[in-house]
Amino acid sequence: MKIFKLLAVFSLSLFLSSQTLAEDMQRIRLATTTSTDNSGLLAVLHPVFEEKNNIKVDVIAVGTGKALRLGTNGDVDVVMVHAPGAEKEFIAEGSGVERLPVMHNDFVLLGPKSDPADVKNAPSLSEALQRIAASESDFVSRGDDSGTHKKEKSLWKDAAIDPQGRWYQAAGQGMGAVLQMSNNKAAYTLSDRGTYLAYKNKIKLSIAFEGAPKQLNPYHVILVNPVKHPHVKTELAQRYVDFIRSEEGQATIANFKINGELLFHPDVIK
Repeated sequence: MKIFKLLAVFSLSLFLSSQTLAEDMQRIRLATTTSTDNSGLLAVLHPVFEEKNNIKVDVIAVGTGKALRLGTNGDVDVVMVHAPGAEKEFIAEGSGVERLPVMHNDFVLLGPKSDPADVKNAPSLSEALQRIAASESDFVSRGDDSGTHKKEKSLWKDAAIDPQGRWYQAAGQGMGAVLQMSNNKAAYTLSDRGTYLAYKNKIKLSIAFEGAPKQLNPYHVILVNPVKHPHVKTELAQRYVDFIRSEEGQATIANFKINGELLFHPDVIK
């Protein structure tokens, strides 16, 4: 009986110790895109930062538009997103400071292997989208004001097309969910390359068009403005920014691969 009591006391002390450590750990809130979360990058990047700094990163993974609104409202301490135009507006309106590059990948136009719109033979990205619209081939849009959705809308505009009709579906979902929906419908969709590679073995979609300059997809990190929101944890958030742009953080990004393929390219170190 004494042994059982000792074990019980030891287990309780371990539990209380872990609780104390958890309570002692400081926390910051990061609003970021579903692409950084769905790809699995944050699950690799954050534990390194958290252990070194005793700072827990609470991740809110949403579309870029919502992430920036969280920053505008002072509901987070730092944002990492991928919509340059919206990011610059965020800075200009005084909601954020220090917009800094972190990494990039690119957008890819995905579709079923049968390629009913003959996208793979299109001479340009605009022509590829025009072929999808002309053939009324199924297309699933994020439809969530994310960075990917913003990019998609700009690409349709460049192609002089206002996509609408039964063939065009706005999902209002994150990238992972949209890839699954597109796969189930054998539809075309636009994805960041990182999330596509993370889901590549789970879906039958393949890359239908890639490599156009307009498909570049840069990610930036921005501190929420402490002048506008004095309660934000700027000092702790700055340590996070410094880490992901440090040699160690950038090396972690550069070494993050799935099946030997790089999902993101670091933009601070080469």
